[in-house]
Amino acid sequence: MSDYELPALPYDYDALEPHISEQVLTWHHDTHHQGYVNGWNSAEETLAENREDGDFSSSAGAIRDVTHNGSGHVLHTLFWESMSPEGGDEPEGDLRDRIEEDFGSYDAWKGEFEAAASAAGGWALLVYDSHSQQLRNVVVDKHDQGALWGSHPILALDVWEHSYYYDYGPDRGDFISNFFDVVDWEEPASRFADAVERFE
Repeated sequence: MSDYELPALPYDYDALEPHISEQVLTWHHDTHHQGYVNGWNSAEETLAENREDGDFSSSAGAIRDVTHNGSGHVLHTLFWESMSPEGGDEPEGDLRDRIEEDFGSYDAWKGEFEAAASAAGGWALLVYDSHSQQLRNVVVDKHDQGALWGSHPILALDVWEHSYYYDYGPDRGDFISNFFDVVDWEEPASRFADAVERFE
């Protein structure tokens, strides 16, 4: 059985100010993300105990908890890795070329991604869809509703209220706009290259 752990932020808690405050990063990482790690470990422990005991009466709920908490852990890790204090540039190289091929232009991709983030009840994701071998934006509610099977997340934006309300109030629009001031495309470009190597 895996024992999942909360990864450290790849930068200081105040490194993304003024776009994301130290207070929000502290809450979001140390409390919210830690909660998903704890929930995933607890659900895995329940499943292991049920298998050993042969009593599966609580297994369906634990499986749902694995999906929810595991997705929360994976997406939060991706979110932290998608940003840096050196961010704010546009993508380059193969990822830029594919964005322009699949969406028509970077601006078209960005407009669609912002629309996804405005509508999502959880996450906006740029993913590589291995079935169509193209990039797509997806709206994911909670952590796991609306995910596209066979897709690999490239870039993640968390639009749960706890990620922006303290800094921006009830209107998430400014938060979505300011996200692009801290996006660091190095990690997303690496994830895209890995996906293309596997599926093309």
